[in-house]
Amino acid sequence: MKMKLSDSHTVDRWFNKIAQRPALAVTLSILWLMLISWLGYGWNLGNIGLVDETEPLFAEASRQMFVTGDWITPFFNGETRFDKPALIYWCQAIAYAIIGVNEWAVRLPSALAAMAVISLVFYTVQWYLGKQDTAEQVERPTRRYVTAAIASAVMALNPEMIVWGRTGVSDMLLTGCIASALLCFFLGYANNQGNGKEVSQLPTPYSLLPNKWYLACYVLIAGAILTKGPVGIVLPGLIILAFLLYVGNFWQVFREMRPLIGLLMIFALSVPWYVLVIWRNGWNYINAFFGYHNIERFTEVVNGHSAPWYFYFVVVLLGFAPYSVYLPAALARLKFWQRSQWRTQERSQQLGLFAVIWFFGVFGFFTIAVTKLPSYVLPLMPAAAILVALLWSDYFITPVKSNSRSSLSFFRASGWANVVLFAALSVAMFHVTRLLGSDQAAPNFRQTLENSNLTQIGGYIWLLSGVSVAFMLITRRWQGMMIANLLSFAAFLIVVLMPAVVLMDQERQLPLREISTVVANVKQPNEEILMVGFKKPSVVFYSHQKVNFIKFTKDAVNYIQNQTNSQPKYPSLLVLAEHKNLVRMDLPPDDYENLASKGAYQLIRLSFKKMKQPKVNIS
Repeated sequence: MKMKLSDSHTVDRWFNKIAQRPALAVTLSILWLMLISWLGYGWNLGNIGLVDETEPLFAEASRQMFVTGDWITPFFNGETRFDKPALIYWCQAIAYAIIGVNEWAVRLPSALAAMAVISLVFYTVQWYLGKQDTAEQVERPTRRYVTAAIASAVMALNPEMIVWGRTGVSDMLLTGCIASALLCFFLGYANNQGNGKEVSQLPTPYSLLPNKWYLACYVLIAGAILTKGPVGIVLPGLIILAFLLYVGNFWQVFREMRPLIGLLMIFALSVPWYVLVIWRNGWNYINAFFGYHNIERFTEVVNGHSAPWYFYFVVVLLGFAPYSVYLPAALARLKFWQRSQWRTQERSQQLGLFAVIWFFGVFGFFTIAVTKLPSYVLPLMPAAAILVALLWSDYFITPVKSNSRSSLSFFRASGWANVVLFAALSVAMFHVTRLLGSDQAAPNFRQTLENSNLTQIGGYIWLLSGVSVAFMLITRRWQGMMIANLLSFAAFLIVVLMPAVVLMDQERQLPLREISTVVANVKQPNEEILMVGFKKPSVVFYSHQKVNFIKFTKDAVNYIQNQTNSQPKYPSLLVLAEHKNLVRMDLPPDDYENLASKGAYQLIRLSFKKMKQPKVNIS
């Protein structure tokens, strides 16, 4: 059963009216980007507390930078923090200065980076399709806007982007810099007049400089270096090099990019901070950052983050869900292995090939790396969104006449894989409370989640989505499949995911924020704070106090005993621990005072004077 022609023509006419009014098309495009950006990254961004353990490390280091005015060396809890370069800390500290020290300011750089690269993906895709031949523009004039809208929405509304775009760490800022640099490179590459043949004909003053897109690429690479170090230039450099070697015009593009000027710009923008931080900290910084956090992360397992070789296949499947099932068809559609055909294409028509090399470049680079984390492949998400959008564009509004039977079969197979994925997600949601492990920090969360009925609602959302996509497949309503995917994820985000995150925050992080307030209010001058049995950096951020982390209860008991036997600098000691760990410490009740109990945590004050007093047996 095929879609009624009248329905298709009605949609075509509606979109054609928009295409005939450029001002309206631009206005709707801006409104669309505002909608998906706010839904994905603005809504409730700062209404949820910082999540232990990584996010508060960045937040507190930035707060220290903001408070002390030391914009060179990051500090956390009184110690240097050399994990990441300074750009993320600068951005968060500037946000503190503008809107105050709060969760909004911590996450604003990540959210803005996500919004910026989403907008640039929209611009690049619509520009690329706007370069199609005249017949294509006449037959499907709105394809450029619809495809760009799909690409931006697919990129904005997927789990990997949502998680890191709402988290105050450096990963999304790095992705924003690298992805934007690659997109700017392609725009500079494709916009160059005559495929580089007319560069020498430009006026002499301008021939010395690369075009504006190449300049933007260099600036963004410098930003990536200041966000995460050498990977900021190595990764985009490898992708650009592989692309140019594949299409066979490396030296031509190399000359027009003016690499000497580009490298001077990159080093001028990124190197000064490295010089200053090394000048101030010497080999401590070199060994910690370049040695441990770069070389060792690539060659050895760091912090136990090991994973099998297929790890990133699973990450992309789930992190780019539900659109990930279309990636094989999107890659096969481009026939990227036909090198001779791609080498004859105009530069402006090579976006698909560039996205393929971009995708495989990031995926392969971090698959080779020994240390593996889900966030490492975040920079490939824009390429994946472009690939899927270009695939879907062949079937949106009026299907492309050149679609072969084999490509249509591959597309339909992807659609049925989409149905299977929705069914699996539905089953997982119905049983998620049984699959969740116990969390000592939120012992009641599983029961709270089950009582909320959010998992059942999520299960029905994915079930309905699977049925909808199956119906669209059977009736050949291809555009409906794409709409169903986007709406299902948006519905899941609004109705299930965000409320579930709020519940998790109330169960897991709210007690820590409350007890941090107590710590800030009751702490006496020079009184030390011990955190025993766990490490929650959020207490440092919310209490604005230095905390001594001790992992094992026996070590904490020994530490307290040593303080008691010596001459302590202060008369008392604050101890923050879970209830069970305080029981294990077996402290005499007369020696301490209960100050607060929040959730699984208890705060007590130990008096050294009481501990030194002899115990009298009244009986």
